[in-house]
Amino acid sequence: MSPAGYFPQMKAAIEAGADAVYFGLQHFSARAKVGFRLEELPEAMSMLHHRGVKGFLTFNTLVFDHELESAITAIEAIGNSGVDAVIVQDIGIAKLIRDQAPSLEIHGSTQMSVTSAEGVELAHSLGCSRVVLGRELSLANMREIAQKTDVELEVFVHGALCVSYSGQCFSSEAWGGRSANRGKCAQACRLPYDLMVDGQRRELGEYRYLLSPGDLYALEQIPELVDIGIACVKIEGRYKSAEYVAATTKAYRQAIDSAVEGRALEQAVEIKDELEQVYSRGLGPHFISGIDHQSVVVGRAPRHRGRKAGQVVAVDFDSVVVAQDLELSPGDGVVFDAAARREISEKEEGGFIYEVTPLSETTVQLRFGHGEVDFERIQLGDWIWRTLDPKLAKRLKPFVNAESPVHTRPIEFVVVAKVGEPLQVEAVCDSNLQTSYSGPILEAAKNKSLNEAQVREQFGRLGGTPFHLGQLNLQAENVFVPLSVLNECRRALVSQLLALRAETVGSPVKLSVPNTVKGREVPASTEVALHVLVRSAEQLEPVIELAPASITLDYLELYGLRDSVERIKSAGIVARVASPRVLKPAEEKIVRFLLSLEAELVIRSGGLLHQLIQVEAKPRLIGDFSLNVANRLSAQTVLDLGVERITPTHDLNAEQIIELAASQPELYEVIAFHHLPVFHTEHCVFCRFLSEGTDSTNCGHPCEKHRIALADGQGRQHPVMADVGCRNTVFGSEAQFNAGHVKAWVDAGLCNLRIEFVHEGPEQVRQITKAFQQFLTSKSDLNEFASSVAKHSPAGVTEGSLFVPENFKQLVQLS
Repeated sequence: MSPAGYFPQMKAAIEAGADAVYFGLQHFSARAKVGFRLEELPEAMSMLHHRGVKGFLTFNTLVFDHELESAITAIEAIGNSGVDAVIVQDIGIAKLIRDQAPSLEIHGSTQMSVTSAEGVELAHSLGCSRVVLGRELSLANMREIAQKTDVELEVFVHGALCVSYSGQCFSSEAWGGRSANRGKCAQACRLPYDLMVDGQRRELGEYRYLLSPGDLYALEQIPELVDIGIACVKIEGRYKSAEYVAATTKAYRQAIDSAVEGRALEQAVEIKDELEQVYSRGLGPHFISGIDHQSVVVGRAPRHRGRKAGQVVAVDFDSVVVAQDLELSPGDGVVFDAAARREISEKEEGGFIYEVTPLSETTVQLRFGHGEVDFERIQLGDWIWRTLDPKLAKRLKPFVNAESPVHTRPIEFVVVAKVGEPLQVEAVCDSNLQTSYSGPILEAAKNKSLNEAQVREQFGRLGGTPFHLGQLNLQAENVFVPLSVLNECRRALVSQLLALRAETVGSPVKLSVPNTVKGREVPASTEVALHVLVRSAEQLEPVIELAPASITLDYLELYGLRDSVERIKSAGIVARVASPRVLKPAEEKIVRFLLSLEAELVIRSGGLLHQLIQVEAKPRLIGDFSLNVANRLSAQTVLDLGVERITPTHDLNAEQIIELAASQPELYEVIAFHHLPVFHTEHCVFCRFLSEGTDSTNCGHPCEKHRIALADGQGRQHPVMADVGCRNTVFGSEAQFNAGHVKAWVDAGLCNLRIEFVHEGPEQVRQITKAFQQFLTSKSDLNEFASSVAKHSPAGVTEGSLFVPENFKQLVQLS
């Protein structure tokens, strides 16, 4: 499956051999800068189906309540356009389509954060016939999942990697007011950060982009993916060029065909070189081949590099001498890499080569256009990368600017030719499209009778069509068939097959959305319950003394949980435990341990939620923010799955939370103070930069010995914590809090508020918790409340994702 930002990329994917293309609208898509208009869908689907290619439309964002009407209008048009499936993130939208438009096929997006067989089955229960697995899974993980489910599985095999689990990144929301779950990723992971270790800056030399992964390249893993039974391999890149789409599609087409036929991929080295050149931040299989934290994030640069071309060995006032790793030519685009020396804010030197003069077998002198390169900023030892190769662009041109079909699909013919009977020919393409031709009554041959070579010659004349001759089954007696009849037969069958392909039949879709959310009956409360989440035993002590309604333990390593749960219970306080946000195969023991604690569970994983549905004596379940409840449909879906109270997604602002909870505020628990979990990643910063190990078996566990933070360009230090699976969470430096929003929530009837701590000390925890308790019991006014919380927050407070734009009401009305 290949990506298409628009028609040029779609055409390139078709000509390079894609079986399917995925693309989005200009809204409700995880790539908001590109996409098709609704009225263009019939044209796009006609183009794809004419060539035997499926079209899958991405509807993979969270939908807000005020957008539901426009969302269902779009889905109705999508269904009528004849798309082969819609790729969905929002669980409420998926269930709505399943219940009211079962003829429209649904695929679960990677934004659903599916990493287990239980997660797959949850998506399936909501109507998904195919699920796109998280990109952090290994081949072994995929095999185990495939053995436990009959649902079709799809995996990404090439392109940009998000450092955070898809659907679990809130960095754009926190720092830019634009959500990755809404198609507006600000790519904060591609920014430079300083590593702070125990409060001190750690010098890392050229490694400054500590969260910027290399690009995924799994061409060599295709045979095993085929063996596992993966239904579809997917290329990332709806922002990429038509040349990128052509190169990657062509490569993986060859790899799949070779694997299915059981032969080695020819010219594998050359193919990788081509893929590296067309777009690459450094290619590797990364998580798909298993955990190696030293390889996922190199950290030298966050952008396209292409291929390393050599190293500078001499610099003159108007040229450089380079020891070549590959042959450079006039017209090549290059960049000089001085990662260890150049300031982040400085522009890199580079340009287009004007002249190449060989000096030896390995060295060449390069000259550039006048004034294009400042040679004073280039030094000995600098790397040089070829970022653009015009020769490659020329090789890809036939796929990008094709005037007639480049990639063709086989037609299988069955020809029956018997004396005294009509010529009968059946033709099949795309495995399921079949048509037939009945010709004239045949006579016995007087001289040369019909033979296979003759039929192959005539039926093989398929130039200019999107077909080529496949298998031929000739059942012929000693008959004569004029060549004109064979040609007429071929033309008629091709025309009929094309007509069958063009029959893009839509699915009539009519949807309606319920107005309210129905949960279990909860008595209206005049008192506000304060729930506190702590992440260490030190933070727990002062909270127990203050006796809130409940205490949630989010000990990321799970150490000390049992003792802490018992301490909370002994104090007469409700004990709760937060689950990991990600659970992979073979981590069932974590689930068993959580259940053994006999505490309420704050559920952060859809797969775990599905798993607990099967448990008879399950504890009380609180659905957390990571379930991404953004509208009344997803709220109802989660409630129906057994959750008793919901924490809305961090994508909602303060006003949207009130509107979502309006019908039954007792069903919601809102977070009033916390550090936004901006990244949740399989990549371990501790292992990568504080050890030489590759994973938890050999890293020495620096996470147990050091506290680290990532300092951004504004000097804010964002704490990093490792959890039980060695996954890292990067938290926002400032606490997200606004006293005015807290008052508005309470006034709106939201009677369950939660506060969460990350790196606050015991006294800060005490004072902030006490400030909330005093305000909620009317023992302090709004100003005192706001001042006290801000005073005791280590890095201050910010409104963050709760910010409500002044024109918010107007925007809602317009939508």
